[in-house]
Amino acid sequence: MAAKPKILLLGEIDQSELLYRTESTAHESWTKLSDIADLVTSPARNRAEFIQECKDGKLDGVVAAYRTFQSIEQTGRFDQELCEVLPKSWRWLGHNGAGYDQIDPSACSAREPPLFVANCPGATEDATADTAVFLIIGTLRNFNPSMAGLRRHQWKGIPAPNLGHDPQGKVLGILGMGGIGKNLKKKMEAFGMTCIYHNRRELSPELSGGANYVSFEELLRQSDVLSLNVPLNPNTRHIISTPQFKLMKPSSIIINTARGAVIDEAALVSALNDRLISAAGLDVFEEEPKIHPGLVENERVLLLPHMGTWTSETQTKMEELVIRNIRNAVEGKGLLNPVPEQQDLDSKS
Repeated sequence: MAAKPKILLLGEIDQSELLYRTESTAHESWTKLSDIADLVTSPARNRAEFIQECKDGKLDGVVAAYRTFQSIEQTGRFDQELCEVLPKSWRWLGHNGAGYDQIDPSACSAREPPLFVANCPGATEDATADTAVFLIIGTLRNFNPSMAGLRRHQWKGIPAPNLGHDPQGKVLGILGMGGIGKNLKKKMEAFGMTCIYHNRRELSPELSGGANYVSFEELLRQSDVLSLNVPLNPNTRHIISTPQFKLMKPSSIIINTARGAVIDEAALVSALNDRLISAAGLDVFEEEPKIHPGLVENERVLLLPHMGTWTSETQTKMEELVIRNIRNAVEGKGLLNPVPEQQDLDSKS
């Protein structure tokens, strides 16, 4: 009888449950994968140990893996170096996240045989857009200084903060009109905002929901609130820096729920100090968990510690989607959600 293939868990499945949840948990779905494979883990504590484990053949027989965002500490980035030492049996990688900058798709595709990667588009859209809504309203209304003052027993603060602004009639600019951008557009229209956007390519009116397409420069010039919703890759790293801040309105606000490094943080601190822009709402940072001290010290910056998908419901949706991708692949049906760079590859092979 042939040995079962192995599926590797990198990180942990979230076992938390809401009291009212009646459906199966992601942990139960993971356990049920044992009907098609042996479920294994790695004792490696860092990248060097993980690479050595691969070289020693201890992961031979692994055909697929589930990885979490936090497992970067265990394996490091899935780059050429790591892909070259993975066992040849390893064909599929399910990533628990929409953004996958911790993985180099080119290196995965170039490996022989290719390592096919799935991410979680769709599952994160509501929660991430909701987080952006919070940051938009909080920064527009200038709530943060008074929230900080209240905790210092100073009521609204001493002195009281400047008056905030209503969202009604303001222009929301979206850089990256993907699923999260479209979701955010609908939600902010309920607050009376109008929407413009910029993508690499203009969308059809049906896909854009009627939002006006503008050039990148016009997006910067026209937006009262600029929301960043692009993936992090070599083309988008520091896509917002000093030249871009200089094009923006002095009254404008920037919101980032994408990845920290799409903004040059040092340039953002300078732009705030020089009043090139008014405020910022940030859920992500260049060197998480480290945050530029100039952002921490500035009360015109509303900060969250990467809470965009930090809900029980969303985490479960993401985990379940990763597990469905892995099951589908191991059963010979291919990945459900291959990353865009691998859309033209056959993940059934």
